[in-house]
Amino acid sequence: MITPAFFVSSLKRHGIDFYAGVPDSLLKNLCAYLADHLDAAHNIIAANEGGAVGLAAGYHLATGRIPAVYMQNSGEGNAVNPLASLTDGDVYRIPLLLVIGWRGEPGIKDEPQHKKQGKITLPLLEVMGIPYAVLSDREDEAARQLDEAARRIGETGEAYALVVRKDTFDTYKLAGRTDPQFPLGREEAIRTVAASLDAADAVVSTTGMISRELFEYRESAGQGHGRDFLTVGSMGHASQIALGIALEQPDRRVCCFDGDGAVLMHMGSLAITGSLKPRNYLHVVFNNGAHDSVGGQPTVGLAIDLPAIAIASGYRKALAVSTKEELEKALAAIPDEEGPLLLEIKVRKGNRKELGRPTTTPIDNKLGFMDFMQRK
Repeated sequence: MITPAFFVSSLKRHGIDFYAGVPDSLLKNLCAYLADHLDAAHNIIAANEGGAVGLAAGYHLATGRIPAVYMQNSGEGNAVNPLASLTDGDVYRIPLLLVIGWRGEPGIKDEPQHKKQGKITLPLLEVMGIPYAVLSDREDEAARQLDEAARRIGETGEAYALVVRKDTFDTYKLAGRTDPQFPLGREEAIRTVAASLDAADAVVSTTGMISRELFEYRESAGQGHGRDFLTVGSMGHASQIALGIALEQPDRRVCCFDGDGAVLMHMGSLAITGSLKPRNYLHVVFNNGAHDSVGGQPTVGLAIDLPAIAIASGYRKALAVSTKEELEKALAAIPDEEGPLLLEIKVRKGNRKELGRPTTTPIDNKLGFMDFMQRK
């Protein structure tokens, strides 16, 4: 394996010391090293991968230097637009180094939401005309690849990608930081909200720990999983899936279990929900200020006022809670309120080490949920 320190220092020798991106589990050790060794102006955790490319383009326009953009391969989709219509050589010809975690690599066991993206990771780069190398886990070979990447970028003035396999980077632990210690853990908050719902209520949960913890709650309560659509991929889109359901079944309450990172990724969705004003829509955001599923890197979720943003976007009511007592009081009042409503629950980082994953396939989940939706 290669150390994050080696990787970062090697790029710095080529004048690359600005990074923007969205954290990935395969890059978590690199992301942790960047967080400890670069200031906030030179390592920006973006709302989404397309935004990271925009930040990188702005950096180059201001400095003339080469930026780096990191992402999980699922984020290639968010980045295609600016890569094709902004940085490409047929448009503005803006140089940048892409560092892409290769989830779902063919032949490597991974979760179902990564399978398709894993298959098309390299072909997608090829279609966009972006040259690439699969980063070696040997430092001597990786050094040669980094030299070649810098040379190619310098010659062409365009993007070059390094694709990172599982276990390429050696372990690096983020230096001790003081995270907000809210009274509620996320799993306890999820269980409290789920237990308050009626049997006819539908839930759309976002990708990552939230769907896993909701699945575990249903298992422990012996409730079955038909009423929950577990959005294991497509980060940031659960709220619009829930909106589409709420508009078509106005007599059923529809709840979105969301995360702060997911809300930030596509925050414009709040405006669409607010403008359509579905009375049966409940948007619950479990906010721990972190990308918890991929290493715990920070978001700006706790630095902004989500309820105020929701109200400005057209939600009828929005509030924030941080204790179980406040949460239970808010949940007791919700049946008397008209939506769209946003309930922000501030929770601690972290999860149980033995937390399982959904045992149903995505297709099984979809079919069970659609069967539930036909019941009145």
